[in-house]
Amino acid sequence: MQLERFSLTPAIINRILTVAMSRGANFADLYCEYSRYEGLGLEEGILKSASASIECGAGVRVVEGEKTGYAYTEVMEESHFQRAARTAAAIAHQGGDQKAVQVAPFGIGAFYPVPDPVIDEPMPRKIDLIYLADKTARAHHSDVKQVSVYLGTAHKLILMADSRGRLVQDIQPMIRFTVSVVVERGGERQTAMAGDGGRLGASFLTRDRAIELSKKAVDEALLLLDARPAPSGMWPVILAPGDSGILLHEAIGHPLEADFNRKQSSAYANRLGEKVADAQCTIIDDGTIEGDRGAINIDDELNPSQKTTLIEQGRLVGYMCDETSARFFGVESTGNGRRESYRYQPIPRMRTTYMLPGDYDPQEIIASTEKGLYCKTFKGGQVNISNGNFTFVPSEAYWIEGGRVSHAVKNCTLIGNGPDALSEVTMVGNDFAISSGIWTCGKDGQSAPVGVGLPTIKIREMTVGGA
Repeated sequence: MQLERFSLTPAIINRILTVAMSRGANFADLYCEYSRYEGLGLEEGILKSASASIECGAGVRVVEGEKTGYAYTEVMEESHFQRAARTAAAIAHQGGDQKAVQVAPFGIGAFYPVPDPVIDEPMPRKIDLIYLADKTARAHHSDVKQVSVYLGTAHKLILMADSRGRLVQDIQPMIRFTVSVVVERGGERQTAMAGDGGRLGASFLTRDRAIELSKKAVDEALLLLDARPAPSGMWPVILAPGDSGILLHEAIGHPLEADFNRKQSSAYANRLGEKVADAQCTIIDDGTIEGDRGAINIDDELNPSQKTTLIEQGRLVGYMCDETSARFFGVESTGNGRRESYRYQPIPRMRTTYMLPGDYDPQEIIASTEKGLYCKTFKGGQVNISNGNFTFVPSEAYWIEGGRVSHAVKNCTLIGNGPDALSEVTMVGNDFAISSGIWTCGKDGQSAPVGVGLPTIKIREMTVGGA
């Protein structure tokens, strides 16, 4: 199907890649993309924005030693493909003999079979769900003053081929549904957001889901109205399962992407085989979780998706590698070469990053804490890749007193260091969960959908910024 979409045949692809390899390159690939996007946004009780777009283009990459040439075109004609191939070959040129290429279909996984593409659902049904979410939120509590609802959908057709002879076609769906609310009482305002999504079909979009997300956003915002300021200081910190895995993604995941370690700019550079975390910690990056936002059938360098162990029982055993980093470290690619679109070259990116569950009951973890902070969800943060220092802002958090959850707290910040935090993990729960499908990761000017996951974990001590 994609061959016709891009006006390609195997014979034409062979000619394009042979041109790309005409100056003696080590490797060349062709990436073709046809994407449809839709976005609906509601504010102040009315549908304020509606957008639809189509993107179509193809990029040719040529690798020769340490040099890479890349060129793309938005004209789906063989002459333009070949021009891009010649340009990329000229950029990477170091001299050598032409290499002929013959491609054949290459098998891939099926981690998001979607028989009912949401992009093809009737627009009135999508609009009705957005209005339902708005109506539900406003009816849920009289303190609700503002509601914003967003529904974004994408449907991407991909064709890739490379000088190894691999030819792959893939379909990548995506959906994201979010509800944001503002509540006000006595002059104080608080905001909250709830969302879900993933590589899912139209069956995901139900009235029950719209109602559930609306009530969840309102309840969290109301909770913050009654929350007390968090006490500052060094305190034990408990991270709840699921959404709090975003801290793992930022503080641990990014420093384990291979390009940062190849360039010696990560806190984990040159530490393979070393103990970098408590023995209870095993951290995985996984592209094979069916329907998850971070799932991929194959990466953007035609390497099959897989489950990659990064830290095993506290020891650093691997990085997330694209082809370039894999060659540098003398290993196989881990299937982490990803790109935002045909306009970009692939770079090492996370898929769904999580910690495996441990042995402790989550209530036992809370009961073991005389005083401390329990963080359920986060609304933002940042990390310094070179040293692992991070700052995160919880959106829903509670104070623990006497081994019990006492009350909600607000206006707090977690300040710490990724490697140090992993070494300070004292208890890992048995309640592992994957986060809702809302996360998008930015790196080097490119964005990519990702997933996160975590069981309940307890960190011995961390700096809490509060009152």
